[in-house]
Amino acid sequence: MIRVASFVFAAAGVLAAVAAQKAEGPGTIVELQPFRQTSSIHVRSGVATLVNLNPAIDAWYLLSVNGSDWHLENPKPHEAQILLDEKYPSGLVIGEGNNRYPCDLFGSTPSALEQGRASQLIYYPLCGERLYLRNPAKGRRTALESATEFLRNQVWGGEKVIILFHHLLEDRYRETAEFRNREQAGGSAGKTIAADLPLPALVNPANADRLIKAANLGIVLQSPDAERNGMTPGAWYPAAGDAAGNPGIYVSVMQPNLIAPAIFRSAGSLVNNLDNVEASSLVYLIAFDLDRFELGFALGTEFPGVGWSDRVTGQMRDSRLPGPDGIGSIAPLVSTGLISPDNGRRTVATFTGGFKRAHGAFRSGDLALRNHGSHYGFIENGVVFSKLQPGLATIFMLDDGSVGMKTWTEPDNSLPGSIRHARQNGVPLIESGVPGQLVARWGPGNWSGSEDEKLRTIRAGIAMQSRQAKHFLIYAVFSDATPSAMARVFQAYQCNYAMLTDMNALEHTYLALYRRSGAEMSVEHLLSGMSVLDKSESGEVIPRFLGFPDNRDFFYVMRRSNKESRR
Repeated sequence: MIRVASFVFAAAGVLAAVAAQKAEGPGTIVELQPFRQTSSIHVRSGVATLVNLNPAIDAWYLLSVNGSDWHLENPKPHEAQILLDEKYPSGLVIGEGNNRYPCDLFGSTPSALEQGRASQLIYYPLCGERLYLRNPAKGRRTALESATEFLRNQVWGGEKVIILFHHLLEDRYRETAEFRNREQAGGSAGKTIAADLPLPALVNPANADRLIKAANLGIVLQSPDAERNGMTPGAWYPAAGDAAGNPGIYVSVMQPNLIAPAIFRSAGSLVNNLDNVEASSLVYLIAFDLDRFELGFALGTEFPGVGWSDRVTGQMRDSRLPGPDGIGSIAPLVSTGLISPDNGRRTVATFTGGFKRAHGAFRSGDLALRNHGSHYGFIENGVVFSKLQPGLATIFMLDDGSVGMKTWTEPDNSLPGSIRHARQNGVPLIESGVPGQLVARWGPGNWSGSEDEKLRTIRAGIAMQSRQAKHFLIYAVFSDATPSAMARVFQAYQCNYAMLTDMNALEHTYLALYRRSGAEMSVEHLLSGMSVLDKSESGEVIPRFLGFPDNRDFFYVMRRSNKESRR
C-alpha cells in the first residue's frame, strides 16, 4: 500500500463537496456532514435514531433516544458496523462480516447508556468493548494558558499585554549547540547512512568534522557513541527501540548556520535573511517511517473551536451565523482530548496540533478576503468540524492509512468522504521542495508573533520527505526561529512540503515518544523540558494526550499491524 496519499480520487458517488458547502443559516454539526446516513426503529424506550456520520469511515455514530443524544465510537471500523435492526430484541446490533452481535443498550434500568454517562470513564465500553460511549471530559489547562486567556478575555487592553508578554519571552527557549571535533570524539560518531534512513540535511562541507552535543535532547538513541560524543549535524540516528523493536523512528539535530550555502542562495526573494540569533539556535527533529506508522488526529476538549475568530474583518463576518461554517458548537458530539483505548495501545508518539480558532484565521492579505477570512479547517474520524479552505497548508490522512500534505485547492473540494483526519494551519513553509510564497510576509502569512513583526520564538512544524519509495513524516522543534529559518532548515532536509504547527511555549510544541516493555512504559520527549507537561502520580508518569485529556488538539503516531507494514 502506498503510504503517501494520492491526490487523484474517484469522484463517482460524491454526494457533496466537503469544503464547498455553503451554510445557508445556523445549523448543527450533524447537518454539516455531507455523507451522513440516518435510520430509525422502535425500541423498548421509544424511537431510536442512529446517524452514521460518515459511512466511508464508519467510526462515529450519533444515537438519539427520546431527546437524549449519545456519541458512539466504533473501535474497529474496517471490521465492524453499527446497525439498527428490528429483528433483534435489543434493537442495535454490531455486524462483523456475516456475524451479528446483539447490543442491548436499552433493556435495563438505568440503561447501559445511562450507566455509561454516569461513570467516570471518558471511553465507556459497551457490548463487550465492541463499542465505546464517548463522555465529556475536562481537558488540562496549563498555567501559561490560563494567564493568557484571562488577559485576553477579562482585562481591558489584554491583547496588548499579551504582545508585550511575548516580547519578554522572546529567546526564552533558545538553545545553542556545544560543538566537538570528530577526531577528539574518537571519529566514529554520526556515520549512519543506511538506505532506510531519511535523507540527511545538506550541510556546509566546512562543518563535516563537527559534532553537536544537544544537552536538551530527551530521546534515547540506539547509538551510545552518538549520545556520548555528539551527533553529526543533519544526520539521522535511530531512536532506541522497545520490546517490540519499534524500528523506523529517527532523530536529528541542526543549526541553520550549518546549512549548505547553496540553500541560502536559492529562492532569496521568498525568505528573509536570518539574524545571528536564529541562525545559531538549535533545532531538534524526529522522523517516522510511514511504511511502519500511521497518523491520527484528535480535537482537544476546548480547542481549536468552531466559532468566529476575532481576527477576521467585519466585511467577512456574517452576523447571522454563530461561526463561519454555520455552527457555534460541536454538540451533541463529544471531543475527549484523549486517544481512544484501542488506538492508545499502539500509539508510539504524540505531538500538539495547530492554532486555536482565535488565531486560526487571516486578518490581512488575500486569504483574509475569502471564505469568511479563511478559518483553518479540521476533520476528525471523517467528521467535518470546520471546512477545509483553499489556499491553506493541509495535512490529511485517508481511510487507507496514507498521509498527504498539500496546499488545499478548490478542485480538492470534490474529494469523496475517504478523508479520516485533516488539519489546516496557515500557509506552507515548503511547497514542492522550495519555500512557500508567503514565508517572508508576516500579515498575509498569518505567522503570528507581534504586530511589529518580531517573529522569533520557539516554533514547531511538520514536513514530508521522500527517499525513493520511502516516505517520512518529520516533526521539528526550533528553539528560536522565524518562519524563514524554519523554511531553510526543512529545505536543507530536502522536504517536499512543510507547515507550521504551533509556537511560543513548550506546551504548544510538545512531542512525547513511548517505549514499552511488557506492562511498563517509558516516556521520552524531544526536548527534555517538555516532561513538565505530563502528570506524576505515586512516582508514575502519566503522559499528556495518552493518559489524561487535554484542551488542545493533537496528532498521534501509531504502529501499523504486521500485515500492513511494508518491510
